[in-house]
Amino acid sequence: MIERTILLNETVDPVVFSGVNNANIALIKNLFPKLKIVARGNVLRALGDEEIMVAFDESVQKLQNYCAEYNLLNEEVIIDIIKGNSPTEIKQDNLIIHGINGKTITARTENQKKLVKEFEKNDLLFAIGPAGSGKTYTAIALAVRSLKNKEIKKIILSRPAVEAGEKLGFLPGDMKEKIDPYLQPLYDALQDMIPGAKLKEFMENGTIQIAPLAFMRGRTLNDAVVILDEAQNTSTMQIKMFLTRMGINSKVIITGDITQIDLPPSQKSGLIESLEVLRNVKGIAKVEFSVKDIVRHKLVRQIVEAYDKHAKKKKALDKKRVNEIVANQSLTTKN
Repeated sequence: MIERTILLNETVDPVVFSGVNNANIALIKNLFPKLKIVARGNVLRALGDEEIMVAFDESVQKLQNYCAEYNLLNEEVIIDIIKGNSPTEIKQDNLIIHGINGKTITARTENQKKLVKEFEKNDLLFAIGPAGSGKTYTAIALAVRSLKNKEIKKIILSRPAVEAGEKLGFLPGDMKEKIDPYLQPLYDALQDMIPGAKLKEFMENGTIQIAPLAFMRGRTLNDAVVILDEAQNTSTMQIKMFLTRMGINSKVIITGDITQIDLPPSQKSGLIESLEVLRNVKGIAKVEFSVKDIVRHKLVRQIVEAYDKHAKKKKALDKKRVNEIVANQSLTTKN
């Protein structure tokens, strides 16, 4: 008789592995009736004959690999793996990762696919486009994939905390509670991709960090995928500070929509300026999303197009008025 202790891989969520009410563990016990198996959290302990223990070790490793890849483990998969059969593969074109409950997260549009390709070739990417085009969601999926593949050690997500009508000081709560609403879209994306217990663990141990842009100052970000969202609301100094945080074995993705700048009219967007300054620097890619990439409700695309049309019409009218004023001034001068 020998005893074996197995610590689940850090990429495996113990809750997903164990199943609802430990149903998966109960099934594994039934399939290995000659072993005494105890599971607690991310630790499995088994006691039994050495010959059976070898088969148990191999099965648990395969179950872990499947669970880590698909964020899913069910009765059919467990039976297939333990009986030596290959479980059904979940295949999907343009797959990035498998999210919660095996949900496939894919690059759905041409520019999302382009972002995936450019991420593999470049260390700094700009993803520019309208709301709902999936630029931030795709960027976070790429970061989660890199973490799962152990290509990096951490993910850092940031946003400028631009005050849109309310001063932070007047909002209720401590600093974290004041800032969290700005960062909620990033939490939402992560909750689609990483099981709750594992996400909480990653947040607590610093594997995944979400912070406002001001908190980036003075840091060197090594072995990480770093994403700056809503970058159109950064100042020139802020985005320069952020770009110079880049460390060894890091990739940076900057997302933004230059049609939704919330800065004062007198302040130039740091995103627009950085696109001009870095235009000819090698190793930097820019992917421009359009209304064709919008993957939210069908009305979102129509809303964006309507606002774009209105803006162009207003710009033309403003130009016409300016020309009329100039013409009238010329006539007055002549008279």
